Amino acid sequence: MTNKNNYAFLDKIFPWVLTIGGSIGLLVSFVLTLEKIQLLIKPAYVASCNLSPILSCTSIMKSTQAGLFGFPNPLIGIAGFAVVITIGVGMLAGAKYKRWFMLGLLLGSLLGVVFVHWLFYESVFVIGALCAYCMVVWTVTIPIFLYTTLYNLRNDNIRYPKQCSKFVEFLQRQHFNILFVWYGILFATIVAKFWSYFKTLI
Repeated sequence: MTNKNNYAFLDKIFPWVLTIGGSIGLLVSFVLTLEKIQLLIKPAYVASCNLSPILSCTSIMKSTQAGLFGFPNPLIGIAGFAVVITIGVGMLAGAKYKRWFMLGLLLGSLLGVVFVHWLFYESVFVIGALCAYCMVVWTVTIPIFLYTTLYNLRNDNIRYPKQCSKFVEFLQRQHFNILFVWYGILFATIVAKFWSYFKTLI
């Protein structure tokens, strides 16, 4: 695939990444919010995604990390993913956004991906449990950030030295592989940390 065709392909899928990824994230954030409300009403409530001692959403929702800013984290997801969906649908309808606007989306997605990786670390290494719904949010946040970054690079919204052109082209060509490796590292970390549990299932 030539650079021109590859860029055209990336431009075509980017609005779908925002729309579909944002929709999934919004739905899961809404469900997590409902689960948190139930937990506040009934302290003994068992979340619907409690599947095992490791996959325990209740353990995550009861942690201080689940309300880092003084309110449930899923509320951030509801607001953030709603914006992402709006931008994606707008692009599918033919909308063109200013450079500052797309850089704003990039900043928002960067904050989002940093936040979910912090939550990943806290879940795996501090709390010692995983939330299935949260992992869905992690899964969609990563490609939203990756493809927003690639979009801004290929549309010259991000200024970079000419010496970095080859590296930027590499990122554009290898976007699927980058995503695969990224997911693979997170998956391998989970398996390694909880191997003592997972090996009992084999």
